[in-house]
Amino acid sequence: MPSRLSAGAFGEGWGLFVAHPSTRLTACRADFQAALHGWYRVHQRRLPWRTAPSLYKTVVSELMLQQTQVATVLPYFERWLRELPDFAALAAAPEAKVLKLWEGLGYYSRARNLHRLAQAVAAMPAPPRTPAAWRELPGIGPYTAAAVTSIAFDEPAAVVDGNVVRILARLTDERQAFRDGTAAVKHFTPLADALIVGSHPGTHNQAMMELGATVCFRQKPLCLTCPVAAFCAARRAGDPETLPRLAPKKIEQRTIDRAWCTHNGRLLLRRGGAGAKRLAGLHELPELADLGLPPDDLPLLAVKRRAITRFQITERIHAVKADAPLRTRLAKNAALEWVPLAELDRVTLSGPHKRWIAELRK
Repeated sequence: MPSRLSAGAFGEGWGLFVAHPSTRLTACRADFQAALHGWYRVHQRRLPWRTAPSLYKTVVSELMLQQTQVATVLPYFERWLRELPDFAALAAAPEAKVLKLWEGLGYYSRARNLHRLAQAVAAMPAPPRTPAAWRELPGIGPYTAAAVTSIAFDEPAAVVDGNVVRILARLTDERQAFRDGTAAVKHFTPLADALIVGSHPGTHNQAMMELGATVCFRQKPLCLTCPVAAFCAARRAGDPETLPRLAPKKIEQRTIDRAWCTHNGRLLLRRGGAGAKRLAGLHELPELADLGLPPDDLPLLAVKRRAITRFQITERIHAVKADAPLRTRLAKNAALEWVPLAELDRVTLSGPHKRWIAELRK
């Protein structure tokens, strides 16, 4: 779609009309970088992975920050560094310890990938330095590879995620509708690559991340204090909140019935098997189906709701009496385990179930 802006949309002195705002933005790259980087040096948040930075801190923080807010990550990161201070310590740690340190952070495949990554790096004579080499390691996609190598090795690789897409869509007043975030990332990656040229790549990428996290919000962006407002075509158009245009996700509804079953001071839990994609090694309250019980007529203790990717899940927790016939049946299911309530800390619970169990015990 043609731009709605005039040739003078970015102020005086722009000269001849250029077809698209992204071309104008690239043409004033040095001025854009100066404004963005100058703001970042003064206003960046003081985060532990930016204090005495190291490759290991960068890798751990990037994996933890995938789909997780900074405020949630902070206590986990500090505890992790105390227990596992470097690649060698992480590589040598048993998986059970790794998962326990990650307990409650969610998306546990990240912890397993980080563990395998550390084992791979610890076995190398030196860590890889290029984005392509990092993408060969477990859990490392294009964004993380660019973040790690730009920050640790000054590789000119631009990071492009939802925050960066939002910034670039507004800077260029891009009205195109994208079917999903992946399509938007693909569209804006060439512009992100062009804007990082000639900069300190690590500073540039962190400044873009910081801008998206603290100024260029999805709703109610802080345009009046934005360091690159003078370069923003959507701000001049007056409706930055409408961008980027992404097709709404299709949400699927699911209902799961679970059991709260205690006997002699022990709680019945189900442990995910080694082949489980998401819950391997983690404990959760068992589903009624695991116990061969229908939900009809069982007392309802709590109803919990959560979202995982495209699923909106309603979880109903029922009180189940551990009578002798039920205990006999349960003994045949190796995935079910009676855990003393006083010893719940010895097992690793999925984040939501850890909260729910604590609430129900009260």
